[in-house]
Amino acid sequence: MTGVTLDQVTKRFGDVQVIHGVDLKIEDGEFCVFVGPSGCGKSTLLRMVAGLEETTSGAISIGARDVTHIDPAERGVAMVFQTYALYPHMTVAENMGFGLKMTGHPKAETAAKVAEAARILKLEPLLDRKPKALSGGQRQRVAIGRAIVRGPDVFLFDEPLSNLDAELRVEMRVEIARLHREIGATMIYVTHDQVEAMTLADKIVVLRAGRVEQVGKPLDLYNNPDNRFVAGFIGSPAMNFVAGVAEAGAVTTKGLAQSVASKIALPGAGAEVTVGLRPQHLKIGKGDTHRVELTEALGGVSYVHLTAPSGEKLIVESHDQVSLAPGAMVGISFDAKDAMLFDKDGQRLR
Repeated sequence: MTGVTLDQVTKRFGDVQVIHGVDLKIEDGEFCVFVGPSGCGKSTLLRMVAGLEETTSGAISIGARDVTHIDPAERGVAMVFQTYALYPHMTVAENMGFGLKMTGHPKAETAAKVAEAARILKLEPLLDRKPKALSGGQRQRVAIGRAIVRGPDVFLFDEPLSNLDAELRVEMRVEIARLHREIGATMIYVTHDQVEAMTLADKIVVLRAGRVEQVGKPLDLYNNPDNRFVAGFIGSPAMNFVAGVAEAGAVTTKGLAQSVASKIALPGAGAEVTVGLRPQHLKIGKGDTHRVELTEALGGVSYVHLTAPSGEKLIVESHDQVSLAPGAMVGISFDAKDAMLFDKDGQRLR
């Protein structure tokens, strides 16, 4: 078994604590994505698993081994970084096999492993090229191949697609997902891009300020977030939030120009409540309560940006080809069952 377990892991830099008691279990063969805004600690946590950062307290296990204080080279992990870090004077094959060459592996074994990695990553036609003759996506595949030939227990990816353009990012997401299906290894992947997280992960770990906010399958987090932070971070475009006030069986809002009926238990009358609605749950309707700021007509989908009577900003997603001029006044409608409610501390009301 080559799963990864973190038990009350913390990290301090001097007097500053950046990772706060993280408990996490990643199953053997699972694709786990750490996601969160810049500075939330996701790369630091990944580097602690790799052994590139010392763990202040707690324990990290890979399989049955406690690797908390073991050197990186002995942990059975391979890391793919944001930068490709390829040797410019070496061919693709030489770059991929360099690690095995340095550890004294026989030439025949190294060649066989390089050939297998090249097959998996569809790099066979490129083995004799040097990095300057490769595209960005091809260079990143070589960096991944260099990790594959080592045969690690766990693959670690630190924002590997952030240097690629939009089209290549999509292509490489597909490549990495296919790679995981083919080799079945445990993978931990760091990104700030929640689209990457949703499309790649078996399990997502949402981090904020060095703490785990929620762990779950992508659609579980999307459909059932525990708090406002997760609800707003998972989903693109982000969830709309409007301020409201609790009353008997409903939440009164100015941003939606109507009350939101609710069957769940609400705080006392007059308490602050935030209403969350996904863009696809709002519909343009009759009325003149909301001002159009911008319409993004993308063909198959349109995003209408609105300003509410309260001054709050809303996005409506429509699969019709909407054309509304800036300054136009519209109404909106929604089904109350689609609304999520959060208390003044951002916790989900259920």
